[in-house]
Amino acid sequence: MFHHLPPSVEAELKHRLNGITRGVRAPDVKAAGLMSLGRGVAIRIESPGLVAIRRELVDAFAGMLTPQDAGGWRPHVTIQNKVTPATAKLLLQQMERDFRPKTVELIGLGAWWYRGGPWEMLSRHLFA
Repeated sequence: MFHHLPPSVEAELKHRLNGITRGVRAPDVKAAGLMSLGRGVAIRIESPGLVAIRRELVDAFAGMLTPQDAGGWRPHVTIQNKVTPATAKLLLQQMERDFRPKTVELIGLGAWWYRGGPWEMLSRHLFA
């Protein structure tokens, strides 16, 4: 949902994610298609409920968002990243042969921290 939030919002982010998910049914989510990331490939996600959740978080953290996060959002799941455009194009073509849109189950939301090494889980928030 976001590329970067400042570490100073950690407690508030956890509080808001708890409020968004606790006792709440997960929004409907559809893996709707494939998309090129230029140097990677992703599965495009359609979910009005997930868009509404992100909008709520954008409003809450508006003054702290990077230009990238304050701009438009294309919900997706990254499959491949940081490869040559030719390698990405090849994978996209291979995946397009068999990909079929389908409903997927969203079980929760998570926050991750990247400090130059492997990603570290900051928190996990499960829907009802």
